[in-house]
Amino acid sequence: MDEAEFAPFAENDRGISNPSAAPGIAELIDRRLTRRAALAGLLAAGAAGWTGLAPSPAGAAPSVAAGFEEVPQGADERDHLPPGYGGQVLLRWGDPLFPDSPAFDVAGQTASAQARQFGYNCDFVRFYPLPAGSDAADHGLLVVNHEYTIPALMFAGVAPGRAAARATTREQAAVEMAAVGASVVEVRRGRGGWEVVPGPYARRLTATTPMAVSGPAAGHRLLRTAADPAGTRVAGTFADCAGGGTPWGTVLIGEENFQAFFGGKPAADAALARYGVDGQGWYSWHRHDPRFDLAQEPNEPNRFGWVVEFDPYDPRSVPVKRTALGRFRHEGATIAVNPDGRIVAYQGDDERFEYVYKFVSTRPWNPADRAANRDLLDDGVLHVARFHDDGRLEWLPLVHGQGPLTAENGFPDQASVLIQARAAADRLGATPMDRPEDVEVCPATGRVYVTMTNNVRRGADRLDRANPRPANRHGHVIEMIPPEGPGGPDHAAAWGRWDLFLAAGRPGVDAGTSYHPGTTADGWLSCPDNLVFDPAGQLWVATDGALAAGVADGLWVTRTTGPERARTRRFYRAPIGAEVTGPCFTPDGRTLFLSVQHPGQVAGSHFAAPATRWPDFADGMPPRPSVIVVTKDDGGPIGG
Repeated sequence: MDEAEFAPFAENDRGISNPSAAPGIAELIDRRLTRRAALAGLLAAGAAGWTGLAPSPAGAAPSVAAGFEEVPQGADERDHLPPGYGGQVLLRWGDPLFPDSPAFDVAGQTASAQARQFGYNCDFVRFYPLPAGSDAADHGLLVVNHEYTIPALMFAGVAPGRAAARATTREQAAVEMAAVGASVVEVRRGRGGWEVVPGPYARRLTATTPMAVSGPAAGHRLLRTAADPAGTRVAGTFADCAGGGTPWGTVLIGEENFQAFFGGKPAADAALARYGVDGQGWYSWHRHDPRFDLAQEPNEPNRFGWVVEFDPYDPRSVPVKRTALGRFRHEGATIAVNPDGRIVAYQGDDERFEYVYKFVSTRPWNPADRAANRDLLDDGVLHVARFHDDGRLEWLPLVHGQGPLTAENGFPDQASVLIQARAAADRLGATPMDRPEDVEVCPATGRVYVTMTNNVRRGADRLDRANPRPANRHGHVIEMIPPEGPGGPDHAAAWGRWDLFLAAGRPGVDAGTSYHPGTTADGWLSCPDNLVFDPAGQLWVATDGALAAGVADGLWVTRTTGPERARTRRFYRAPIGAEVTGPCFTPDGRTLFLSVQHPGQVAGSHFAAPATRWPDFADGMPPRPSVIVVTKDDGGPIGG
């Protein structure tokens, strides 16, 4: 595909901003598997797949295969579920969220209307029960991220590709700014299915919503602008990809590809270049709003690329950018509670050859006092991962004054370490990865799973035995294993172990694939992205980019323990061009919420002639990113 035309958001294929010469994960997997193969003869040659899977955790209970008929591989304009399951479109781009929201008018869009409607390109989804603190499974709040816009599929007369996206009008750009961010929506399950409840909890975060900045970087000179000379208040959030939730009931959303929204010619700045901020921009925002013009506000990009925390139960609360968690292209932030009560936030930096991080709080959380946890994420230590070829995993602290993180090397204080987290990680010799995205913790074992979506930029000099091809087009999943402490897995430890969980691609066709040997012709996947564990302990894998392998993206399920470990089974197939994101279960496991992002986003697709008109299939209506609800016809748990 012509990537310049395919998106304006071609998932960072424009180049690589990491100059590090440290061994990449490809080289380390090569060494690791070569060593393992020498001992056990597990590695097959050529294009054949291999099944030398890491062992299940000791004492893990055997598990059974998910009970459903797999959805066949393929790609067409509709979405598909297994027999015995039903899908309902719950929220579509433009749907009213408030009692006074206007109806969606695709031919007469305005920024004021969009700010009261469900946003575009839904991603992360998280369910918060109502009442707060309960285990209710039929009434709650959905928090949904809105990552980016596709002008050619939003507005009549806009051509596909980035050149046209950079030329949208002031009015269209204002609609785009109102279409990103996040939505908070009250939902309830009734006799006729799930429905939206326009009520007091409804909220939209957009590119202009006032937000606070907290933590070590708050007020730093690199965060100060003409509109905010104190460097403590930011207008809005965007590029919000995945996220996470805290044990005290707040939500974390990750700002990912923020560099795409800035244009204008900046002064030569290696720090901006390290984040891919090159002055070109992928949108027209800088032509209409001076804060996105790098020539006028060179510090504005430093105010994005953070994790944002807010309280979904309080629509009046001010969202806060937590700078202690570091600045990079966050896929999200997944929380693990350590046995000593400290909070550990795992994070991936979604660009080729970037890093895996974790933040460890200084204080434990207080289950008895929600207010005491309000600023817990402002105090702690950010770490970056180094994957050793013998299976050891080392966590390197990003602390000013330690090792090379000194003023002489461009880090005069802790704030600069966090603002330039990528450069700090470079200095420490972290391991460059193949687009680390979502990270999830298995609640039963404490093992941690992180997706490497792909890395088409890897050259022949960096091949590995798990993916012996000149470009890792299909990605893989890494398993990180914390050491056992007195109370369970110690997520705060400086050392652990790692192994390969699966290597994606079509077995027997794509070299180096790694699955359970029972994986079927419909069960293989490509480009793993988002992960979630359901209440039964099954791991669900959503994909982004499988169309390059000739099939639509979708949702797969597997087990991480027992005889079905790494046997992936296709459960859902998205409409053509769509990425599947944000899988989320209700506490009883009987409802699955799923975002279907950018349906119809294929080369040449545009408003008047889209590749699909899902989900409305109405003349004159373009495809609409949507959140769907999946339930089982007999009311049982999903995948059971």
